[in-house]
Amino acid sequence: MRAWILDGGFGYEQLRMVERDEPPLSPDEVRIQVKACSLNYRDVLTVVGVYNPRLKLPLVPLSDGAGVVVEVGSAVQRFRVGDRVMGCFFLDWLTGEPPRDLDILKRTLGGPLDGMLAERVVLPERAVVATPAHLDDRQASTLPCAALTAWSALFREGHLSPGQVLVVQGTGGVSIAALQFGRLAGARVIVTSSSDAKLERARALGAHETINYRNTPEWSKEVRRLTGGVGADQVIEVGGAGTMPQSLRAVRPGGTISVIGVLAGAAGELALTPVLMQNLKLQGILVGPREHFEAMNRAITLHQVMPVVDRSYPFTEAPTALKALGDGHHFGKLVIDVSEA
Repeated sequence: MRAWILDGGFGYEQLRMVERDEPPLSPDEVRIQVKACSLNYRDVLTVVGVYNPRLKLPLVPLSDGAGVVVEVGSAVQRFRVGDRVMGCFFLDWLTGEPPRDLDILKRTLGGPLDGMLAERVVLPERAVVATPAHLDDRQASTLPCAALTAWSALFREGHLSPGQVLVVQGTGGVSIAALQFGRLAGARVIVTSSSDAKLERARALGAHETINYRNTPEWSKEVRRLTGGVGADQVIEVGGAGTMPQSLRAVRPGGTISVIGVLAGAAGELALTPVLMQNLKLQGILVGPREHFEAMNRAITLHQVMPVVDRSYPFTEAPTALKALGDGHHFGKLVIDVSEA
């Protein structure tokens, strides 16, 4: 089978497509013919060596993928040959709070474990979930990390309810999923971006208000104005250190800031006084367990939610797709079509 590996060092130029023998199948494992993979910013950071410079190579990158079961181990009970499935980012976080055993949290696809950018992968059945029937494989491949992260932020930790105000930063994969889920929950959604064209697309998806942060650098003031001076109930914080000061000013007293990304920097000074004096909740979001993945999929199926795929690339153009994600011009998700040469 063909697979992409990161070998000999970090950087896009170190990605190589190789022929690999398929691994044997243990009794509790399933073999998946991968149909599509989606890209996360974590994948870019991994490939260029920022996410974990000590990562052991070679590595098959990418955390997210969807496909069809082509073989099952003798002890497998949850799946049959022919089932359409997706892999879970965490192989062993199945339910409840994040496990205290840090080794469990380190067992993740796309680093340090081999990921989904291969024609076939073998996964334990516990780390596999069924694909919503109304989605194609490219759409389904966007769910394991980006969509589940948004779901966890809004519902597992943020307890979003109808009528609340949600601020979504940007128009990448997590942010667009948060916009869709926010609308599903009956929230009032405000989206920020530096692109008027992207903001127009966000409004077409149901955003109630939009803010161009290039034209309005202190966008928190606009959030306050739009909410009658109160502020937002929740902020989806994907920028990190560079955008946190605005998030702190945009959220209402007692509100929640879900910390998801570091697109604008991972380190910086944090003013703790607003957090203390306004009783704010800063909540880190670590994707989520299989239990919530399956709950999210039930909601996606019930409401026929359609993930937004900006563009798909053939399997042979995986490095090009990763570079495109790093450039940041996409809206929603970028996908690699593994079944396409």
